Parts: sequence; structure tokens; C-alpha cells
Amino acid sequence: MRIDIVTIFPEYVEPLRHALLGKALEQGILSVGVHDLRDWAQDAHKSVDDTPCGGGPGMVMKPTVWGPALDDIALGAIAGKELDSAALHRDTRTYIGEVDDAADLPLLLVPTPAGTPFTQADAQAWAKEPHIVFACGRYEGIDQRVIEDAAKRYRVREVSIGDYVLIGGEVAVLVIAEAVVRLIPGVLGNKRSHQEDSFSDGLLEGPCYTKPRVWRDLEVPEVLFSGDHKRIDRWRRDQSLLRTKQVRPELLDRVVLDEDDTMTLHGRPISTDMNILVTRSEWQKIAPKLPKKLSKNGYRVSAIHAEEINLSCEPDNMLVSEYEQAEGHPPVSEILHRVIIHGVTALPLVDATKAVTQALPKGTYWYGTSLEGTLDPEVTAFCAWQG
Repeated sequence: MRIDIVTIFPEYVEPLRHALLGKALEQGILSVGVHDLRDWAQDAHKSVDDTPCGGGPGMVMKPTVWGPALDDIALGAIAGKELDSAALHRDTRTYIGEVDDAADLPLLLVPTPAGTPFTQADAQAWAKEPHIVFACGRYEGIDQRVIEDAAKRYRVREVSIGDYVLIGGEVAVLVIAEAVVRLIPGVLGNKRSHQEDSFSDGLLEGPCYTKPRVWRDLEVPEVLFSGDHKRIDRWRRDQSLLRTKQVRPELLDRVVLDEDDTMTLHGRPISTDMNILVTRSEWQKIAPKLPKKLSKNGYRVSAIHAEEINLSCEPDNMLVSEYEQAEGHPPVSEILHRVIIHGVTALPLVDATKAVTQALPKGTYWYGTSLEGTLDPEVTAFCAWQG
């Protein structure tokens, strides 16, 4: 990639010579030319600005200076001061990058608070550009005719890095250049480094940790030492979702969420309290399958508490009466089980109860309800002490 920067303060962009961008310069992945706008000034004072038409405060950068500068750079007629790396970097790796067809016109980026917001999607797209030119404005900005005229030789984008005003465009250039260049194949050693960045998937990046495992009584989350990469990936995704919800909730409107994502964002603890009339062997078959069946319906089970209720304690139990009316005789081998399921779901309470009943064998006698929060299994455990 070739970057050309036009500015009245060439030294301002010296930081591009350092760290990973400096390494990219060394390796020939990137070349940067810095141009002093005053080189195109036509008067003895090398002035680049004048008073605004119509009056008002401040000064406006002149088209008679900017126009020739952008003309020459578009034609490649002037190289400018070439940046080199600030320090040598040792790197013996070989990089193989993707090759894209070059655009017919170079991309001209004009940092301005009046531009469209710069996003990670822009960085990803512009990392494929062969030639980017930055026009660093100062004072009240650049005469708008410069932007209009430049469209004959460039693809022009006016871009903002935030809802605030800087003294000039140089700081914005440093921000955009670093965001773009780091995505060029070969600049970062590990491709996942930028694939898992904030905004790469539309979300903010979650927290990260390194050694030691415990620092000032603060521990690294245990899941990161589990060795279970699928579980770790899910944890990281969850943390990313939760941070985005807390800090930038509007971003979630543009993200495609799966069932697990929805559970993370909207799930809350609930308890389903049910009486079920089944034999002991039937319950032993039902219980192990409940978590998986409920998970498919959007109800993550954390615990299942079950106990057998002595029917002599509840001679008028609704399930027993219903059974007798339907079967023509009282339960023989069937036992009344009080079952409390603890879990997390984004479902309405009625639908959570329905999910449990659908997970039971067809024809099972039951009644119960779901409640917000975690229900103590000892609460209203009818006659459990007599079992």
C-alpha cells in the first residue's frame, strides 16, 4: 500500500515510523510519502490560508494551494519525504497476502468533523486499497471547491473520527492510518489479532487477561484455564455481547444474534415448580434428558431438584383426582414428584413452563408454574418430611 499525506506540519506524522507500521515500512508492505503543503504556496510568505468569504471567524485553506498539490500527487509527479522505519525490526517470517484488483483512482480521505463516521468496516475496506492520500485540513477547513474538484482525480471521502473538533487533521490521519494498515496481510503476526478486535463482528471486544493468574487478589476467570476451546470461545463471545450491551447498546441492532447470544443478552434466572405424577423408573428416564431438551427450547438448566411426595399427605391432590377420573382407578405404581428446575431463559414465564411440559413424555400428568428468580427447594415442599 502507498500512503501520501499532505500537511503543513510534516513532523506531526512521524509516529507512523514506529512499532508495527515502522516494521511494515521496513518490509516493503507499506510506503509513506509526507508532503508539506507550503511547497505549493505561491507567495513569499508561503501562506496557505485566507479569510472566509462572507465574513466570520478563522481562516480557510486556499484552493490555489491545495489544488496543485493534489494534482501532482495524483499524477505521481512528486514523491515527498519518504518515511522510513524508526528502528530495525527482526522478523524472519514469510507473508502471503491476498491480491485485489487496484481501483482506477486513488482514494482521497479528508478528515473533518463534518464527515461520515469512520468505522471498522471502513478500515477493513480501505486496507485493500493500493493508494490512499490524506488531506490534512487546518483552521476552519479546506475550501469546499478543492473537494469537488478532487473528485475528477480521486474517489473522495470526507471522514470523521468522532463527534468532537481537533486543531487539525493530522491526529485523525494517525488514527485512520493505524486502523487501516494493521489489517493489511503481513502487518500483524497473528491473523486472529484483528479478526477478534472490537467492531470486527459488530461488537465491542470483551476483557482480556494474562499472567499472573492472581494479582492483588483479583483472579483470571477460571474458564480461561479450562483447556476447553469451545467453552472459552463462548465465554469470550458472551463477554463481548455483555460489554456491548452495557457500553454501546445501539450496535446490537446491526448484529445477527443466534439463540445463545439472545440467552446471554436477555436471559434471566427463573425456577419452574411442578408436580408430576409418574413411576419412579419413568422419572429416572425423564430427568437426565430434561436439560438437553429444554436447552433446545431456549431454557438452560442449571439444576433439577426432585423429591417424592407421600400421597397420604395429600389425599385430595389435583393430579391424583385427575388421574382417577381419566384412568378409572387411583394411581398404583405412579408417584407424585415435586420437581423444581433452576435455569436461565429469555422466554416469557408461560412459555418456559410450556417448554418443560413439552419435554415430558406425552400423557404425563402435571401441574405447576414458572417464577422469576431462584426458588428454594424447601419452600412449600408439601409433606416432604413424611416421605
